[in-house]
Amino acid sequence: MHPAYNRISSSGHNSPSPPPSPLRSPRLRHGRAKGSGKFQPKTLAQRLAWILLSVLLRRQGVFLFAPLIYISGMLLYMGTVSLDVVVPDIKSRPPPGSVYRSPQLYLKLRPEMDADNFSADALATVWKHPYKGGEWRPCITKSEGGLPESNGYIYVEANGGLNQQRTSIGNAVAVAGYLNATLVIPNFHYHSIWRDPSKFKDIYDEEYFIDTLKNDVRVVSKLPEFIMERFDHNMSNVYNFKVKAWSSIRYYRDSVLPRLLEEQFIRISPFANRLSFDAPPAVQRLRCLANYEALKFSNPISTLAENLVARMKERSAHNNGKYIAVHLRFEEDMVAFSCCIFDGGEQEITDMNAARERGWRGKFTKPGRVIRPGSIRINGKCPLTPLEVGLMLRGMGFDNSTSIYLASGKIYNAEKTMAPLLEMFPLLQTKDMLASAEELAPFKNYSSRMAAIDYTVCLHSEVFVTTQGGNFPHFLMGHRRYLYGGHSKTIRPDKRKLALLFDNPNIGWKTFKRQMLNMRGHSDSKGIELKRPNDSIYTFPCPDCMCRVNKTEEVKSQPAT
Repeated sequence: MHPAYNRISSSGHNSPSPPPSPLRSPRLRHGRAKGSGKFQPKTLAQRLAWILLSVLLRRQGVFLFAPLIYISGMLLYMGTVSLDVVVPDIKSRPPPGSVYRSPQLYLKLRPEMDADNFSADALATVWKHPYKGGEWRPCITKSEGGLPESNGYIYVEANGGLNQQRTSIGNAVAVAGYLNATLVIPNFHYHSIWRDPSKFKDIYDEEYFIDTLKNDVRVVSKLPEFIMERFDHNMSNVYNFKVKAWSSIRYYRDSVLPRLLEEQFIRISPFANRLSFDAPPAVQRLRCLANYEALKFSNPISTLAENLVARMKERSAHNNGKYIAVHLRFEEDMVAFSCCIFDGGEQEITDMNAARERGWRGKFTKPGRVIRPGSIRINGKCPLTPLEVGLMLRGMGFDNSTSIYLASGKIYNAEKTMAPLLEMFPLLQTKDMLASAEELAPFKNYSSRMAAIDYTVCLHSEVFVTTQGGNFPHFLMGHRRYLYGGHSKTIRPDKRKLALLFDNPNIGWKTFKRQMLNMRGHSDSKGIELKRPNDSIYTFPCPDCMCRVNKTEEVKSQPAT
């Protein structure tokens, strides 16, 4: 038997040596005996390379910087090389809806549009949304009996165009009635844009206005002589009350009334939008009475306007006298103010810059002001062109036999821009086409009187189309609700959506038409809207100026069989 083998030595005798540890390759140890078989550098270059390699091997973290060293070397190398390669100029496509491409879409869709004869009965079926809870009817109550002694005279100066002045008149009646004051017929400011010197009696029937309000608000056509003598017949000597926009009726009671009682005569200028829309019922009733009952256009305006309505109905006999009225805002000043770009090229840019400088000197060239036409178009702020209005209406189901009344000022570059609309709707009419030059002569140089004629013809249309917003369509929507059972019968297009559709080169006629019919249906469903606290009664007369018709009243109103 072999003796037991003890691995741990307990004596001074040598124990077996463990196997030698392997070298840490590739690390080299210094101080090894010469002739160990390792490479020994001989030349200076070899020694430098050997030293560099030794440092790198000792400091392995240096390898982390190897990519950086490589890239730096490549950059230094590329800097010494001349590159003659031409880098292509890559242009990104403008955001969808930011460019005016409607003419190209019109050319693409026109063959299918002209072949579509499905829409002959569109005027008969355009308004089919059911009335929720019944229709509405006007129910403005008038006072009976005399008025108490007046607290003094209120004189207001209305600014703006036809319908902004209309706001001032309604608000002035409401304030005067609430303060038990005598209202002097409002004076109209001459505006640099509208350039119309017309007075109240040139546009409205002054006697009818005074008579309609006689039991609710005392109105006089001029100030009495003893008041004018106090101020040397100079209105600038009268204290002008500066009222903040959208002031509450309480402000007039607390701040204006004491001064009125003291002075017996106050002047408020300017007066547009100087009364908040959120007012108590007594104030709203006076607004309704003034706007919907007392304000009637003067006899010369109403006579011509009613004749034009009759002529439009005659030309629409094949549609039972129904016609469409379009409020088109494509006049030079509107196109210029919008800062949108259409397809007029350099000439359009020159025209628009000149128009901006004439109408709003310096407003659009202030330092730091940046104008982005593409963003304006995407956000639906560009006025619709005549071509776009035509495409929209044809898509909504109105064919080329539909009669259209176009309410507008002088269309920018009309010979070119109106041509596509007339191709799509050859029965289109304007007041200049319906009336003779002799009939229009008394109104021709008065923008507010011409607007009053357009207002009346639009008011009595089966469909009213608004394309740009503003006071004119908002007043019309309210007035049409007042006349047509609470429904505005107005098409209000989604211009953001339209911008995308007009910019889509791949859209087909069926898809485009489906989108337009949906837009038309949305306007129908939104036709009846009730006034919210901060809405205007001039746009939303329900429920302040109108009452809901219940089922009993509907049955009673039906003729016996």
